[in-house]
Amino acid sequence: MLRKIIITLLGVGLIAGAGLLAKSMAEKKKTPPRKEEKVIRGVFADTVQNSKTPISVSTNGTIEAFKRLALFSEVTGIFESTGRGFNAGEYYKEGDVLLQVNSDEHRANIRSQKSGLYNQVVMMLPDLRIDYPASFPNWEKYVKDFDMNRPVMDFPTPVSDQEKLFIAGRNLLTTYYNIKNLEERLSKFTIYAPFNGMLTAVNTDPGSLISPGQNLGTFISPSVYEMEVAVSTQYMNLMQVGKKVKLHNSEGDKSWTGSVVRVNGAMNPGSQTIQVFIQVRGKGLVEGMYLEADIAAKDEKDTYEIDRKLVVNDNQIYAIRNSKIELIRIDPIFFNEKNAIVKGLANGEVILAKSVPGAFPGMSVNIIE
Repeated sequence: MLRKIIITLLGVGLIAGAGLLAKSMAEKKKTPPRKEEKVIRGVFADTVQNSKTPISVSTNGTIEAFKRLALFSEVTGIFESTGRGFNAGEYYKEGDVLLQVNSDEHRANIRSQKSGLYNQVVMMLPDLRIDYPASFPNWEKYVKDFDMNRPVMDFPTPVSDQEKLFIAGRNLLTTYYNIKNLEERLSKFTIYAPFNGMLTAVNTDPGSLISPGQNLGTFISPSVYEMEVAVSTQYMNLMQVGKKVKLHNSEGDKSWTGSVVRVNGAMNPGSQTIQVFIQVRGKGLVEGMYLEADIAAKDEKDTYEIDRKLVVNDNQIYAIRNSKIELIRIDPIFFNEKNAIVKGLANGEVILAKSVPGAFPGMSVNIIE
């Protein structure tokens, strides 16, 4: 009996010892825990130095000639050739004949009216000699100087009221003013260039019949241009006449300097903008050309300009402190197409210069010089 008990205890002991040995060996073979590798991103950084930052309003539009003339006819007749081509792109100097309408019929009518006036005055002379001898020499001289090919002369100044009534009773004044009206209308058969310029549009050709009110073309001066742009009403008080404006083409390879010449005080209710007119001159400008304008609005103190892509959640940016990224608050003042002007950054603060994909607060970074 005792022997069985001893054998049983020895078996249990052996089994327990084998278990402890196996556990000990398993613990020795257990893989040690891996150390977590620390990833450090290289980033570009800027050191903040606040200053006075100029804020400019960007807008765009097309330019039109400041001096432009829409050519319209006030008379009827055949468009006569002047020896020069009436074509788009044709240059004219001030005073050159732009367009000539045949006026033979009108001139003949003027001569007929003048002839009638001349006969009326001649038939009146005998009565003047008898009734108003003091006035006779003046009218006699008027008849002698009368020229059918020159504009009708003004009547002599009446010597007395009786002479004035006598002249009016002969219906001379009506005839005189009819002739003056015809002579004034004669000047409308010829259109002269009011300034040095060029034709940009032509709607008729020599030999065509022209009617009153007909649009004949457009004449412009290619030396000075004007651009109308729409500016937000929040900058209305900053748009002053004389303010310089930087202009450039859409490619950005050509630039000009213009100035604000007019500001419309009425606001567009639909777009909540005001009209600003910019005048510009220089080489390379063409009627209808598309330009972009940067209007200097004001200077904002204690501000810093950054890439607008760096702004997070509308009012935060990433700063670098102790080699880690932190989100700090800012006060955005102005946004343009590429940059943002902000306040609230301390001088010497180090911030990201370029956005970092996947950036998060606490991220370890290394500044790339």
